Amino acid sequence: MITLIAITALGVFCLIAEIFNLRKALVPVTVLGLLGVLGSTLHLYSFGELSSNYDNMIVADKFATAFSSLFILLTIFLVIMSHDVYKEHQTKISDFIAIKVFLLAGAIAMVSFTNLSMFFLGIETLSISLYVLAGSSRLSIKSNEAGMKYFLLGSFASGIILFGICLIYGAIGSFDIAEISNRSLSAELPIWFPIGVVLVVIGMFFKIAAVPFHFWAPDVYEGAPSLVTATMSTLAKVVAFATLYKLVVALNLNLSFDNQDLLTSFQLIVIIISIASMTVGNIMALRQNNVKRMLAFSGISHAGFMLMALLGMADSSTSILYYATAYALAGMAAFSVIIYITKDKDNEDIINFNGLGKTNPILAAVLTAALLSMAGIPIFAGFLAKFMLFTQAIKAGFLVVVIAGVVNSIISVGYYFKLILAMYTKEPTEEKRPTPIVYYIVGITSIIINLIIGLYPSLVTNLLR
Repeated sequence: MITLIAITALGVFCLIAEIFNLRKALVPVTVLGLLGVLGSTLHLYSFGELSSNYDNMIVADKFATAFSSLFILLTIFLVIMSHDVYKEHQTKISDFIAIKVFLLAGAIAMVSFTNLSMFFLGIETLSISLYVLAGSSRLSIKSNEAGMKYFLLGSFASGIILFGICLIYGAIGSFDIAEISNRSLSAELPIWFPIGVVLVVIGMFFKIAAVPFHFWAPDVYEGAPSLVTATMSTLAKVVAFATLYKLVVALNLNLSFDNQDLLTSFQLIVIIISIASMTVGNIMALRQNNVKRMLAFSGISHAGFMLMALLGMADSSTSILYYATAYALAGMAAFSVIIYITKDKDNEDIINFNGLGKTNPILAAVLTAALLSMAGIPIFAGFLAKFMLFTQAIKAGFLVVVIAGVVNSIISVGYYFKLILAMYTKEPTEEKRPTPIVYYIVGITSIIINLIIGLYPSLVTNLLR
């Protein structure tokens, strides 16, 4: 709760800073504020000062604290890059940064809720922030289109989630997760309870862009400003999946109301969606020449990989946290390069990256490392993240999903290496130009952390034990 209050106060400060013309100090003050909040969160975690709940609305347990720390770190990277991205929009920089901070507040509420009303409040805070940011480039038709598509489809998904929550409340008579979890094991619940659960899960499948609810992602990722795409691809996606996992556990979907038939049905649905997401995402990514669309389909495939964690009967929170951390850090590193390269371009085609290994070898190395991590190549964290999911799925008896995952990992190498080869084998399309230090800071730091947790996974895996 302290973390959420501090972040909300920081967002209010960003808005007030505009009144006193503190635009130049806004980014460093926000970064320092977020670092302070991160330090405070980790301090409470390290000393075990975790509260059970706050008036049955928010819980500050290990799961919420670990994921909140990851979200804060990702937001720090996004704010750092805002310094260069918005340097020509100084009159609006306070608005953009404040929205990102409020988005973070929604993200933390989504992984900390113990009440479905708090869950919905968090998801709407995050979603509305993304709707605004997606269409924030007013003079760009693509940005306007992306904002409208995301708003309309996201609103439908939110409506489905809200209707599902209403049905759950109608069956249980409470929004409290603990009570819902206990009552859901009863065989006497009305039929609209499982219907409500299904609607909530479908809405969350849309938020993580899993097949067949993925159709919005490529267009929105391509049309939105690159920094917003980075936000959706990293922060928003891992928030949505962490929340989906928490809902699955809270609603006892991993037990399926103690009914073996329902358990088998849920597992079958997850298997189909997981394999479909991996396959469709990777095959479509192979056909893309636009880097942002390619990473959009790559994100869909990674959603399929993360869904494998829902198949394990044992606690999967550790593997989800590790995969989310590895994926988000690699994505942040990749977008730090993409934002710089495509900043003054009309498109994000691969041709813009031709010869980057010659004109800027450091950023080329950062992007290469990020793509190798996403592909699951050792020694990066992405390899161990997939290995943990595969091991867990095999132990649970889902060998077919693991086979599909291995095949799709091999397929993904094709489009990742298409970009890597363009950087190192093609001639540069433009001369070397100055590179703002913020992109080096974000890209190098993200990759170093990715490498460290790849070599020492216990730094992450022990957080939830």
